[in-house]
Amino acid sequence: MFLGEYQHNIDPKGRLIIPSKFRELLGEQFVLTKGLDGCLFVYPMEGWHELEDKLKSLPLTQKDARAFARIFFSGASEGELDKQGRVLLPPNLRTYAHITKETMIIGVGTRFEIWDLDTWQQYNQESDKSFEQLAELMGQYGLDI
Repeated sequence: MFLGEYQHNIDPKGRLIIPSKFRELLGEQFVLTKGLDGCLFVYPMEGWHELEDKLKSLPLTQKDARAFARIFFSGASEGELDKQGRVLLPPNLRTYAHITKETMIIGVGTRFEIWDLDTWQQYNQESDKSFEQLAELMGQYGLDI
C-alpha cells in the first residue's frame, strides 16, 4: 500500500526520484497518467489492469464515458525506473500537472500521485472541507473510521 508524503525535485531531463518504499510496490513497469485535481496518477501494472477492466465496462453509447476514457488512456504512459530509482516524466504529463521542479509524491493506497509542490500546497489551503468534514461525508459510502 502506498502511504506518506515525499518531496523531491525533478531534474533538468524530466526525471524524478521515486521514494524507495514505493519502488518495491511498483514493480519493473507501471503506468503514469493524468490524475484529477491537477496531479498525475501512478499505478502498478496490476492496479492499472484492474482500472482498465472497469473503464472497459463503461457504456460506449454514453458520450461522457467515451470522453473520459479517451482523455485517461491517451494521457497514459508506461514507466520504468532507472538504476537510480528515477522515472522519466513525459513532457505532456509534466505540462498537464504544471510540474517544473519541486514535486510532492503522495501515497493514496493502491496508487500514488505526483503533484507540483505549489499546486499541492494550494490544494490543501483551498480545500473547502476539513478532514473531519470529509470523514463525516465518507459515512455516506459506508466508511466509518
